[in-house]
Amino acid sequence: MYEGLKHFHLLTVVISATLLSVRYVLMMMESAMLEKKFLKVFPHINDTFLLVSGIGLVVITGFIPFTPAAPWLTEKISCVLVYIALGFFALKLGKNKLLRTFAFLGAIGWLAMAGKLAVTKTPFLFG
Repeated sequence: MYEGLKHFHLLTVVISATLLSVRYVLMMMESAMLEKKFLKVFPHINDTFLLVSGIGLVVITGFIPFTPAAPWLTEKISCVLVYIALGFFALKLGKNKLLRTFAFLGAIGWLAMAGKLAVTKTPFLFG
């Protein structure tokens, strides 16, 4: 059960990063495709599955965030929250393309940090 849920979680992470990248490129190109219902609805569905699978992994593994037992998980969740905020800024709130580009690159960087924490389980901010 753990292996299947873990791989599903990883799949949703890849889909999330891919959708962010596609939506960013379409936004930079000022494409009308960005208005397609699929690109407005599916990212939210995927992110829901991502969250639920993450909660499922917490339940199965017993790693509890915000406790001394799993400081790496606390950092990972913090990275994910920054990824979400920067992604939102890149796609919705950025005033110009330069700020949106920096926000997009920052979002990808924070996602990479979350991935590194998931693999190594070694905290480097709060540890």
